[in-house]
Amino acid sequence: MSIESNLEKLGLVLPPAPAAAGLYEHGVLSGNQLFLSGGLPFDAQGELVKGSVPSVCSIEVAQKAAELIILNRLAVAQEQLGCLSKIKQVVQLQGLVNSDQDFYGHPGVIDAASQLLIDILGDKGKHSRLAYGVAALPLNAAVEIALILEVDPT
Repeated sequence: MSIESNLEKLGLVLPPAPAAAGLYEHGVLSGNQLFLSGGLPFDAQGELVKGSVPSVCSIEVAQKAAELIILNRLAVAQEQLGCLSKIKQVVQLQGLVNSDQDFYGHPGVIDAASQLLIDILGDKGKHSRLAYGVAALPLNAAVEIALILEVDPT
């Protein structure tokens, strides 16, 4: 199945690629790798999922936030590449969770992002991963995710 048909089957639509919010690029193509900057969980209305997990933002909401970021990152990849079929492999996912000091469930939050990549991309979505708990994220976001993709640059 194509990536687009997987998105349709899952009932998902990629949002417009967000504009960079600072002095950086959302994606940089280097050879056959596309480095996608850390994305934040903005929903379709532009609202940011905020707060420390799990005291302010529940684990379930943080998982949904991670999925939002994946859709946003794929929108950036589509904008950079022209089409998602140029993705050969998700090489690495780096996930950061705005965490309470005694929260150790970061992998469970980031698992939602990993699973969505596999659901959308199939085996191409399998990846290496880092899952961090941090004291704060930009704009008090609950989650931030960056990706490295192997792509067909032509």
